Parts: sequence; C-alpha cells; structure tokens
Amino acid sequence: MPLKLAGGATVGSLLLCVAISLFHIAGAEDPYRFFNWNVTYGDIYPLGVRQTGILINGQFPGPDIHSVTNDNLIINVFNSLDEPFLLSWNGIQQRRNSFEDGVFGTTCPIPPGKNFTYILQVKDQIGSFYYFPSLAFHKAAGGFGGIRILSRPRIPVPFPDPAGDYTVLIGDWYKSNHTTLKARLDRGKKLPFPDGILINGRGPNGVSLNVEQGKTYRLRISNVGLQHSLNFRIQNHKMKLVEVEGTHTLQTTYSSLDVHVGQSYSVLVTADQPAQDYYIVFSSRFSYKVLTTTGVLRYSNSAGPVSGPPPGGPTIQIDWSLNQARSIRTNLTASGPRPNPQGSYHYGMINTTKTIILASSAGQVNGKQRYAINSVSYVAPDTPLKLADYFKISGVFRPGSISDRPTGGGIYLDTSVLQADYRTFVEIVFQNNEKIVQSYHLDGYSFFVVGMDGGQWTPASRNQYNLRDAVARCTTQVYPFSWTAIYIALDNVGMWNLRSEFWARQYLGQQLYLRVYTASTSIRDEFPVPKNAILCGRASGRHTRPL
Repeated sequence: MPLKLAGGATVGSLLLCVAISLFHIAGAEDPYRFFNWNVTYGDIYPLGVRQTGILINGQFPGPDIHSVTNDNLIINVFNSLDEPFLLSWNGIQQRRNSFEDGVFGTTCPIPPGKNFTYILQVKDQIGSFYYFPSLAFHKAAGGFGGIRILSRPRIPVPFPDPAGDYTVLIGDWYKSNHTTLKARLDRGKKLPFPDGILINGRGPNGVSLNVEQGKTYRLRISNVGLQHSLNFRIQNHKMKLVEVEGTHTLQTTYSSLDVHVGQSYSVLVTADQPAQDYYIVFSSRFSYKVLTTTGVLRYSNSAGPVSGPPPGGPTIQIDWSLNQARSIRTNLTASGPRPNPQGSYHYGMINTTKTIILASSAGQVNGKQRYAINSVSYVAPDTPLKLADYFKISGVFRPGSISDRPTGGGIYLDTSVLQADYRTFVEIVFQNNEKIVQSYHLDGYSFFVVGMDGGQWTPASRNQYNLRDAVARCTTQVYPFSWTAIYIALDNVGMWNLRSEFWARQYLGQQLYLRVYTASTSIRDEFPVPKNAILCGRASGRHTRPL
C-alpha cells in the first residue's frame, strides 16, 4: 500500500514529528506506514435505496490496512462529520497502550472538523482483523474496513503464498439510516429484523471474486455486522481454514463455515472446478427467517454464468455449529508472529489464579430496554476511564463496580469496571441463559477458547476442556442456554473493553471494562498518555507528558 503523509505541509510535518518523537520511546527500529483518512457522510445504495453512509476517503467500506508484524501505523483521521467520531481496531492488541484503542472508555472522541493521529504498533501479531467506528450507532452506516498483518519475510507460513488475497467484509444491514436506528434504541425500543446482508458493502450479486483455474486464493472473512451469525459457502467448492484472528489453525476442510458477529477467519479456496461462474453465499443463522445474499466466484476462462439454485446451508442447527467450533484448533507446529511454534506456549499447564463468570441478561430499566452483564448495564461516564485512571481523577469509576459472579438480581445502571491484576492467568466463563447466540469480544488480548457446551457451567465442566490445542482468538460465540470458557494471560496493562458484538446490546449496556492493573509506572509495563491525546470531560485542561 502506498505510504501517505498528511495533505498540508505544515500539518504533515507536525504529524511526522509527533509520530517519530513518540516512537523514539516506543521503538524506532520497526517500519512506519502512514495513512491519511478523511471521514465524511455520503449517499450509498447497498440495498437499492439511498441512505447516508460513513465513507473513508470516499470509500464504502473503507480502505484496507496492509501491514507486517511489528509495523508502526500512523493513521491521521480527519473528522468531517457533524458529530464526534472514533475508530477502534478489532483484534489489534495495542500492547501497553490502551490509550489508542479508540473506544470511549479509553479515548476522547475526535470533535467535528478536527483530526487525531492514531499511533499503533501491530506488535507480535499476524492475521486478519478489521476496524470500525465505535461511537453512537455509526457502525450501522459503514466506516469499517479490513486489516491484514502479514508475517515477516523470514518467518515461515504453513501454506504456500496464494495467487490472490481477498478481504471479504460481511454483515447484516438495515435500509434505515444509523440515526434512525439509534433514536429507536434511545427510546428504549428493540431493533427490527435486518433488511439484508452485505458483502463488501454491496447487496445481492454485487460482488465478484476473480480466479484462475487451478490456483488457490486466500479469503479473509470478517463479520462486521450488527447482530447475526452468517454461514459462508461457495457452490461446488470446499474451503480450507488456515487462520483465525491471528492464530494459524489446523488446516481442516469445510463445505461451509459459520462466522459469528465480530469474528474473522482466513480460508483457502482452490479454483478446481469446471470453468464457469459459481455462487458465493452468505445466509443468516439461528434467525426466525433466513436472510441470504449471493456473490459470484468468476473463473477467468468462464464458459458461462452461475447456474442452478444457490447452495443451501444450515439454518437453526446449533449442534452442527458447536461441533464445527470445537473442530477449530491451533496448528501447534506452525510459527505465529515469531519463529517458534505456536504450541511452545503450554497454556494448559498453567494454574489459573481466578475464575470470573459473566452472565448476560435483558430487561427493562425505567421503562426502557437495557442489557446487562452480571446485572450491571453499562453507562458511559463523562470522561474516558483510562484518562481518569491515568490522571487519578476520582468519581469517574470504581474498580470492582461489577461482581465477578452473576448476582441473580435485577438489572441496574452503573459504569462497570472489573479489576484484575497484571501477570495473572485467569479463567473467564461466559454463561448464556438466553435463547440467542451471543458473541463476545475482548480488546487488548487473544485468549484460548478451552471449552463450550450446553447447560450451566460447573467446576466439573473443566473435565472436558481442551488444554492442548484450543484456538487463540479475540472474539468467541456462546450458544443459547450454553457456556463458553476461555483462559487468558493478563500480560497487557490497561483498560480493556469486553463487549457484546450484538451491537444494539453493546449500545444498551452489555459491556464492561477490564482494568488490568499494576502499581508499576515503568514504561516496560505501560506507555504514558500519548503526547497528542485529546483530553475531554474532567481530563480537560490536564497536561499530556512532555516528549
């Protein structure tokens, strides 16, 4: 991807100076990639009707970010909207630097007509991820795009270079503008059923992927939608799973793949069929009616258009999806971002120091729909939690304001912050007592999905954990009336958002912040507040650190 500096010489010089000065601290030996993005509204017609979309440099979806392990990404975002805006980076771990995470709990919004330069490092990461707008209900208008982190040249990858590498952003979609959807939620109402499914911002038959017969292609699929799990398949073709959110997986072959909301997968598809066009199909899972959309896999020497009906897929079958999820495992002999094999970290031999059980619930508070974790429905304070923590501003949040076990009580409003100690190894159980599939994401981390099953989790459930080759990822599903358990090494100090990826639920309170705490103020453990940080709320008027 071409490297860009900010448009004006004065602004560009300033940004470059800020970036280079900061990274004299963060480690200047790794390459830089510069991006200059202008965020605007624009008319889009993904389902055939005009609606207001959020564009980045005039594009919907936004431009891909191409990077290599350890690259420094300097992303200047100019907000040309009429409201505050933030971008967050789903799966980018922001090592020691939650200030840059781009959610309101860590980062002040970019005011209208202003810019902010994110300074990220994709430290010790590979794989397929995405970015998205985190404030209000902007995600329902676009503003999202793919992120790919390639391995460094001398690090072995467990499959040959593909002939092509495609980003495939999928998700359910509404014809209504994001402001209409937000207003409905603000009135305490639930959202209606979505109107369709988009592939790379296009409706039915709006996307084609071009292939040459006999060659193999990588598809990086991310579900950037608002609610629904989607099943992916290609007519008469198999797919080989090779990577999940930064982990090289056992190369299992599937005829279709469930991609739950917020998740990212890489598959290899070989063009090994007679030369013609074939349907690419995405359809909703576990929904009372099935949404379906199609694209086209187009052979360069195609003898004709798609023929026959699009292939069918699973609809409401939970056991099918659960068994597929259990089959997704880490390739223990493959390298990750470093040369050593992924299996050299024996997570199953580490004793956990704490068990946290998180249960979701839905209900009414003051006559309005709310969602909660352990009975607490999150409300945002007037100041980002991380800034309040850094500047020691009292009254913004209380560590431990949410229990680490379900309370069984009714839903109430609070700014929920769960405290955990740096360098501990914890078990988190997501208990789902509702009749929908849930999807949870944790910023700042990759965790091991050690088990999932139906019913209530008990300590005896540990007997079925996978303690050898569970997949490490940052977003996991929890099936209806079921549980999912993860192991996580808390090695990244900061304030980290743990949220439902069901976006209306996240907006109405199904989230919390995990404060990974150490008394140390060493830069080895956590970077200080960025020099260019926007300060808002009760942090206004404070001073960022000197360079």
